[in-house]
Amino acid sequence: MAQLTRDDVLRALDQVVDPVAGRSVVHEGIVQGVVVRDGNVGFALEVDPARGRDAEPLRKACEDAVARLPGVLSVTAVLTAHAARAQHRPRPQEAAPRAAPAGVPGVNAIIAVASGKGGVGKSTVAVNLALALSRLGLKTGLLDADIYGPSVPRLLDIREKPESDGKKLRPIEKYGLKTMSIGFLVREDEAMIWRGPMVMSALTQMLGDVSWAPLDMLVVDMPPGTGDAQLTIAQRVPLKGAVIVSTPQDLALIDARKGIAMFQKTQVPVLGIVENMSTFVCPHCGTESHIFGHGGARETAHRLGTAFLGEIPLVPKIRETSDAGTPIVAAAPDSPESRAFMAIAEKVAQVAAAPSRAAPKIVLE
Repeated sequence: MAQLTRDDVLRALDQVVDPVAGRSVVHEGIVQGVVVRDGNVGFALEVDPARGRDAEPLRKACEDAVARLPGVLSVTAVLTAHAARAQHRPRPQEAAPRAAPAGVPGVNAIIAVASGKGGVGKSTVAVNLALALSRLGLKTGLLDADIYGPSVPRLLDIREKPESDGKKLRPIEKYGLKTMSIGFLVREDEAMIWRGPMVMSALTQMLGDVSWAPLDMLVVDMPPGTGDAQLTIAQRVPLKGAVIVSTPQDLALIDARKGIAMFQKTQVPVLGIVENMSTFVCPHCGTESHIFGHGGARETAHRLGTAFLGEIPLVPKIRETSDAGTPIVAAAPDSPESRAFMAIAEKVAQVAAAPSRAAPKIVLE
């Protein structure tokens, strides 16, 4: 059987007519970001914002057309809007008030794990925190929200593709976690060259179009920074709170403070700060070295009036188990490193029993 190609997908989509334009979706130029990997297909449909969810039948027709191709195992199409296609953009005073969005059905609490900058080990913390929450007896899920640099497939050594029940994608389960990542659908070395609206649409569908239920906790591994993804998650779901990850060095803490400020402006509770790569202990002589400094995250938490959740040491074992796809909490649950993650998880788990709050209406000035 010939290998499925991007051209095959586009030829199938060229048979789908957009009822509004009267032309095929390919000819209309609304098909974007086509990705084909081992029979798994993903793409976006960029429509006029005024159409909104009215374009859902068109999205489904496109998915069905591609699904009929020989060799297709799964199809994921997302709707996204682009302002350039809008014929009329309402003035601010014309816009109707946005209703507060509901949470994800069957998920009791959603926790964001974020960082102000990359390279601080946020994804490693997110994965091990989710595993630690699971060890506490909570039904836990893990959403990799880093569209441009998904890490969960490597950290959990997941190479299979999610399947669909015809309505929703089934999350892939590993070490007792329900997981979902855009990285399950694209090659590890393939760049996701998507605009912000496409990223936001993909995140929305990974939250709403995945069979997460039932879950006590859903841990969301955010991309670094304070951009579209963070605002999308904060706007679309009522977050229980955010965990900020930083190293002790001043440069990382500057960006961590920006991350905290962003969540505060969007009325998302900051559960606290985790100091990652805190102390290096020589495996041969036991000498402690503070390579990136020490205590900076604790001091920052105290100054900003937020909780300090704990320290994660800088040890080769965490790096080695992460690279192998067997995170430390799964590989060595009784190790000192795992106990550090368990202590943080116990603090985070306390919010699961707290009453749910309504999702905020976010106004950025």
